[in-house]
Amino acid sequence: MVELIITEKPQAAKKIADALADGKPLVEKSEGVPYYSIVRGGKDILVGCAVGHLYGLEQKDGSKKWTYPIFEVEWQPSHKKKSAHSRKYLMTLKKLAKQASEITVATDYDVEGEVIGLNVVRYACGRKDANRMKFSTLTKEDLVEAYERKSKTLDWGQANAGETRHKLDWYNGINYSRALTSSVKANGAFKIMSIGRVQGPALKIIVQREREIAAFKSKPFWEIELTALANKEKVTAWHQAEKFWEKAKAQAIMAKVDGAKEGTIQNLATSETKQAPPTPFDLTTLQTEMYRCHKTAPKRTLELAQELYVNGYISYPRTSSQQYPESIGYKKLLSLLMNNPKYTELAKSLLAKHLQPNDGKKTDPAHPAIYPTGVSPSFETPQHEKLYDLIARRFLATFAPAAIRETTKFDILVREEPFVASGTRTKEKGWHLYYGPYVNLEEQEMPKVQNGESVAVKKIEMHEKETKPPSRYNAASIIRELEKKNLGTKSTRASIVDTLFERGYLHGKSIEATELGMRLIETLERHAPKIIDEELTRHFEEEMEEIREGKKKGEEVLSEAQAAITRVLTQVKSGEKEIGKELLAAHRETQDAMSTVGDCLDCGQGKLQIRKGKYGLFIACNRYPECKATFSLPANTLVRPTDKKCEHCKHPIIQAISRGKKPQEICLNKDCPSKEVKDIPEKPCPKCKLGKVVVRKSLYGPFLGCSRYPECRYTEQIQKSEQPPK
Repeated sequence: MVELIITEKPQAAKKIADALADGKPLVEKSEGVPYYSIVRGGKDILVGCAVGHLYGLEQKDGSKKWTYPIFEVEWQPSHKKKSAHSRKYLMTLKKLAKQASEITVATDYDVEGEVIGLNVVRYACGRKDANRMKFSTLTKEDLVEAYERKSKTLDWGQANAGETRHKLDWYNGINYSRALTSSVKANGAFKIMSIGRVQGPALKIIVQREREIAAFKSKPFWEIELTALANKEKVTAWHQAEKFWEKAKAQAIMAKVDGAKEGTIQNLATSETKQAPPTPFDLTTLQTEMYRCHKTAPKRTLELAQELYVNGYISYPRTSSQQYPESIGYKKLLSLLMNNPKYTELAKSLLAKHLQPNDGKKTDPAHPAIYPTGVSPSFETPQHEKLYDLIARRFLATFAPAAIRETTKFDILVREEPFVASGTRTKEKGWHLYYGPYVNLEEQEMPKVQNGESVAVKKIEMHEKETKPPSRYNAASIIRELEKKNLGTKSTRASIVDTLFERGYLHGKSIEATELGMRLIETLERHAPKIIDEELTRHFEEEMEEIREGKKKGEEVLSEAQAAITRVLTQVKSGEKEIGKELLAAHRETQDAMSTVGDCLDCGQGKLQIRKGKYGLFIACNRYPECKATFSLPANTLVRPTDKKCEHCKHPIIQAISRGKKPQEICLNKDCPSKEVKDIPEKPCPKCKLGKVVVRKSLYGPFLGCSRYPECRYTEQIQKSEQPPK
């Protein structure tokens, strides 16, 4: 009797093998892929892994390759089309399955993990069902318990919901994208136009915000500010009316208080409020808090959290829960956190109290809120450490007492005109001590005053302001908005927004729809509004939840979706020519806007634009061949315009983004005065011994390199002491 345990990732396979083995796991390899042979209680167990999805949906062979609507799909090995890397993992699992009489799935316990496990079981192992391990951390204790309590069957609710979601996304994405691409093709051009089931409504939300901003008309208003001295302390107060929408009324009050030297304290009041500790982290609040505290993009936060999870440092991050069940062992976790010097005293103080977390309202049937496991961490990068610290401190803070905040408020009466001063301070820190650097509250200590006391008026000013348009979404706020509208899943929302950026529909840190994104939504609103209908998308999200709960069948939901998609595609087909014309024009305008980096200084008339040539990207004047100005660009680098000019040479400044590095803003001109260096003596090349090390220039500035380049590629940095001040 041999049992095969299937995990989702190589690190998880090692963790499970180490946890379950009676002795030391035996590491073996097949096609270079490691797997583990262990013995537990006299039973032989093999532990193998996938690398995410080993199977993906593809159009069935035999059906027309470029047509719509198309609903004939089948699961095919991912390595056939997208991931050649996954082939050896699939072949290894097939080999191990032949030796096994029993299969256990130990992929991540969520919808996606269930689909990964289901496909491996039925296609790689040739079985109809399997055992299922369910765990929220990769600690030895939890893994052993998950193995001992494994269920005899897959979670078919999750599996059916997951498979239905994959098919639903495929139906929408392929059919709508083909229809829009065909409309462009009908106008004699070719441009892949892509839109998805959730991407369309998400883009519409952002476009609607752009419209609100464009339609906004600012309205002037006036505020009156008083600066006074109370007991030698500065006090700022604002007129009780707050905003004056008529300038004459504000001016009348200014005339009334003009020249006043003192005011009188009235209506002094002090109040206390209890500020409850924060609720535990679900994935969305973790992503938004990491963005607030460290400006880390939500997608990157999920990647970091997943890596902390597979290392055993935190619980499963893809959760919707804001609750900690007692079963996670509050005292045990706090006792383990005491071993970390950063949290020793904080955890110790909590252990002396009655432990009750301030749970939030959101729940998740599969996993609790995110918490640190107490396993002593070793961090790969500073980003991992920052995220772990945020999670650990949030966990501690949820058990801490409420903070007490004291607010003092009083009026300063100046010639019968009331000015209101108020300030709030923390009286008892409570949970603030535990959340530490992530508490973001203004502290304002008010002077000790009494009713009837006189204060010295130092200054009274009238400020003219205007109302502001609504803010654009940022990387965190758009995730919150999608969650609020029940669009997408906790795991996919960040990647959906990233996809919209990749397709040229969005740009900027403060997320803005491009002309192409705006026009795509306008066109779909006129010709096929159901593609971007968030109500329809939300309806299918709710139906997939009913599938997970066993209330509906996947076939029923897919049949309904096919009918809805077919109706939409009929609309698109009837307006194909017009739709394509509008989208093609929008694409060209967007391409011009996003590729233009600035004015051409050579001819003074053209625009410098990013172009693609035989050897990669470069920048050239759009008046070529009349103007032959060109600039080379670094390889393997994403370049974006910035609308800025170099203060030294007035050439455009571009943003260069390289994998694994922070974006850099650099002057386009290699000969910019800011990039000049002092004369540096030549020296023999230490690599080839034939050339000389000389100053060479690049877009990023000067560097030292061999004069025999490209035969010799030796380079070295110029020391800071040799560079001119910028």
